[in-house]
Amino acid sequence: MTTIATAPYEELAATLRGDLVLPSDPGYDAARAVYNGSIDRRPSAIVRVRDTADVVACVKFARAHDITIAVRGGGHNAGGLGVADDALVIDFALLHSTTVDPEHHTVRVDAGCTWADVDHATVPFGMAVPCGFLGSTGVAGLTLGGGVGYLARKFGLTVDNLLSADVVLADGTLVIASETSHPDLFWALRGGGGNFGVVTSFTFRAHDIGEHGVIIGGPVLYDLADTPDVMRWYRELLPSLPEELSGWFGLLTIPPAPPFPEQLWGRKACGIVWCYTGPHDRADEVLEPVKTYGSPLVMGLHEMPHNVLQTAFDALYPAGLQWYWKADFFTEITDEAIDVHVRYGQTMPTPFSTMHLYPIDGAAARVPADATAFGHRDGGWAGVIVGVSPEPADVDVMTRWAKDYWSDLHPTSAGGAYINFMMDDEGQERVRASYRDNYDRLARVKAKYDPENVFHVNQNIRPAR
Repeated sequence: MTTIATAPYEELAATLRGDLVLPSDPGYDAARAVYNGSIDRRPSAIVRVRDTADVVACVKFARAHDITIAVRGGGHNAGGLGVADDALVIDFALLHSTTVDPEHHTVRVDAGCTWADVDHATVPFGMAVPCGFLGSTGVAGLTLGGGVGYLARKFGLTVDNLLSADVVLADGTLVIASETSHPDLFWALRGGGGNFGVVTSFTFRAHDIGEHGVIIGGPVLYDLADTPDVMRWYRELLPSLPEELSGWFGLLTIPPAPPFPEQLWGRKACGIVWCYTGPHDRADEVLEPVKTYGSPLVMGLHEMPHNVLQTAFDALYPAGLQWYWKADFFTEITDEAIDVHVRYGQTMPTPFSTMHLYPIDGAAARVPADATAFGHRDGGWAGVIVGVSPEPADVDVMTRWAKDYWSDLHPTSAGGAYINFMMDDEGQERVRASYRDNYDRLARVKAKYDPENVFHVNQNIRPAR
């Protein structure tokens, strides 16, 4: 760090409304920390921006001094791509306002928002934007990667509900990307990650859900020994369900905390977390197959505001845990895959480690594969295997478990992965496979808007030659 001159950053600080944090500052270690506690990177400076002008100043400064740019929204990225060694980090932590238009069912969202911020603004109006599965997830990262979540079967992915985005380009220009303004950039932003510029705000379409924002949802958990039967039942049931009902499948350890019964604490299990967003007078009929199947250990279906379900697992996964992720897309859950899940479910190395299958079905699957940069539109699931622990000493064993699990499961996959679930060291071929036939078009858009690959701290799409 001693090789980095201080004078240029003093020059930058004079142009900012936001806060400049340098390695010598007392708050530096806290400012560089991200959600994944196993990420330990030392940027040359962090700017907590307060407006778009700060972002423009940072981009121009970094370009003038040949400094790598990293962009941090909610800081939730698996690979910790919101920070990089020796980089200038543009940090949106101070920008998390929202503006709801109930009449037109839209919400404008700053790039530093989490989905808990958005739900706080929209659910009181009985509305929600399709998002992910944790309230602590950042809006920017999840959106730019696609946005798979509870509402995808009914309303599509997050990117299918993006109306416009304010973007600072590599030359410092500010543009609005939408269907009618820079439509090629708008296409690329919807799944292409942070490759094309720094998005400072998003405008989304919001939807009426449940009974004025109250849904019916929660976990239904089964004994781990029931995994083969539950997975076969789930893979057949889900496509037949009304799109107002969605559920993701997981292998997990029952948390040692209420509301789970104390006699089940620490027990390995399989389960499905359900979310029903339709009218409540149809709920008994729609949920009947869920409530009558098998012998569940926990039947956790309840009425609750949508944001309660969205944040239900946030306390279990606070920032700072050690994480290692491996992911794939799956068009089907084969019997061969079920055998792999059973074997590795029995050997989950820590109580936090887990495997999830998130459906890409219904409205999300009806969007043509070339309509947005997110190309996996032929149904199925986004799968992720996650080793998690609060203890750094567990990183090796949980990483080995995740990699071995993935290696045995990968032959049953569709190839590629949801980029929001990828680490930062998986290679260019994995990135290309994740975008399928959309990759070459993305590379052309990259060449137009970022020909020098200024924005490369991401799942990188290299500019077409």
